Amino acid sequence: MAEIKDPENTIIIELKDGPVTIELLPDIAPGHCNRMKELAREGAYDGVVFHRVIEGFMAQTGDVQHGKEGGSMARAGTGGSDKPNLKAEFSGVPHDRGTLGAARSQNPDSANSQFFINFADNHFLNRQYTVYGRVIEGMEHVDKITRGEPPANPDKMISVKVAADA
Repeated sequence: MAEIKDPENTIIIELKDGPVTIELLPDIAPGHCNRMKELAREGAYDGVVFHRVIEGFMAQTGDVQHGKEGGSMARAGTGGSDKPNLKAEFSGVPHDRGTLGAARSQNPDSANSQFFINFADNHFLNRQYTVYGRVIEGMEHVDKITRGEPPANPDKMISVKVAADA
């Protein structure tokens, strides 16, 4: 089991195949880290599907507005949360395999609740999308997420918790 150094800045996502532990990077992207913890603590991410999963690229989720299982999946990926969009927090941290990136539209300051986990080193995304965490345990479970844009039977985040609260 991975050692959790900072439970307040560690997220545990329960997937069908097991837990994924993510170490947040509050020194790099404090706004994005705080938003993820806020939504996790509200239970907003629980039951949200992975609506865009591309082999060799990434798995995207986090649409708390339209991505809940049983909701109108046709709009999954088009929403955010009821909170304001976040300012970009671009850094020199590379988009390596297992890093967490903030999904956004063409506007750099449009990230909200959606995020993706990189399946591979996607360095073409560097300094264009905010990196705010990295998987420290459970990447083998991320690798098993059902592929598709959107997947016919999407996987979901069963629960998302801050380790300090778990």
